[in-house]
Amino acid sequence: MVSLYERAGLAALHRLDPETAHGWSLRALQTGVVPLPGPVSTPRLATTLAGLPLLNPIGLAAGYDKNATAIAPLARAGFGYIEVGAATPRPQDGNPRPRLWRLTEDRAAINRFGFNNQGAGPIAARLKARIPGPVPVGLNLGANKDSPDRAADFAAVLATCGPFVDFATVNVSSPNTEKLRDLQGPAALAALLARVMETRHQLARPIPVFLKIAPDLDPESVAQLAETALASGIHGIIATNTTLDRTGLRSRHAGQPGGLSGAPLFERSTRILAQLSQLTDGKLPLIGTGGVSTAEQAYAKLRAGASAVQLYTAMVFDGIGLIPRLAHGLDALLARDGYSSPDQVTGLDRAHWL
Repeated sequence: MVSLYERAGLAALHRLDPETAHGWSLRALQTGVVPLPGPVSTPRLATTLAGLPLLNPIGLAAGYDKNATAIAPLARAGFGYIEVGAATPRPQDGNPRPRLWRLTEDRAAINRFGFNNQGAGPIAARLKARIPGPVPVGLNLGANKDSPDRAADFAAVLATCGPFVDFATVNVSSPNTEKLRDLQGPAALAALLARVMETRHQLARPIPVFLKIAPDLDPESVAQLAETALASGIHGIIATNTTLDRTGLRSRHAGQPGGLSGAPLFERSTRILAQLSQLTDGKLPLIGTGGVSTAEQAYAKLRAGASAVQLYTAMVFDGIGLIPRLAHGLDALLARDGYSSPDQVTGLDRAHWL
């Protein structure tokens, strides 16, 4: 249940332009005015993801802390792991504002940020300065909009920031950088992942590399992508990023171009997750992302094939206090059904989503 304090804060933020509110929420975390629970875990919630020990399987999706400016407070917010970025080699402003819309009636958001960030250098400096703790921190890798060689950009960001993170994610699924999703095709993706993995092998401490995919893929494309991912040697897949689909939306902002996240994405992303679970057959851990706002939905993602989940948009409507509530709720669901760890339920309901 949302506290009165958090309800008042959310009401104030919702009176602001969405991107301005986003910035103020980060400042509130940085200044310490937001009550945070600290790490949240139980013996039943503790798990691993691609070899990374997690206090719980609830993660922060990339896009909220783009420039890695609030890592310390986010690590105290109850997440089992957090992902910052996306970072590109050079700073870029992204697309013109307005570029973020709050779809309250749909519990959703549309963004067309376009990888706005301060660049890999400043982000790497913040990542290097962080105090390591029990919550793994990963970085979403991006490419500059005007880059003549986007594969080189992904590798460059990994080379710069990789020594200071616990995992990295190759993001070829944002709809807001022209032709970026073209990199999900088999040949282009294989070449890109080979370059990234070569860079990863050169790190003094090789880290897990994940691939984040779009939900707007037909079954044949999902199958090709799974085959390419398995052959590449990467360590997991994040399913999924935002969608271009607008089916069933009620908000007046529904027609805005960009990527849709939040509640309407849940079913579409979970079906892609289940397809990947069947195709990879336990050979790669999967991270379920898209539309998670309740413990029941997090549990459903696990049962559809995920080893862990991520969320972001739900915090717009329920606040950051949602995170410990989700973790404790998931613990209760596992206990109710007689399970002692999240991995015991991974994929149990996969057939339901196929």
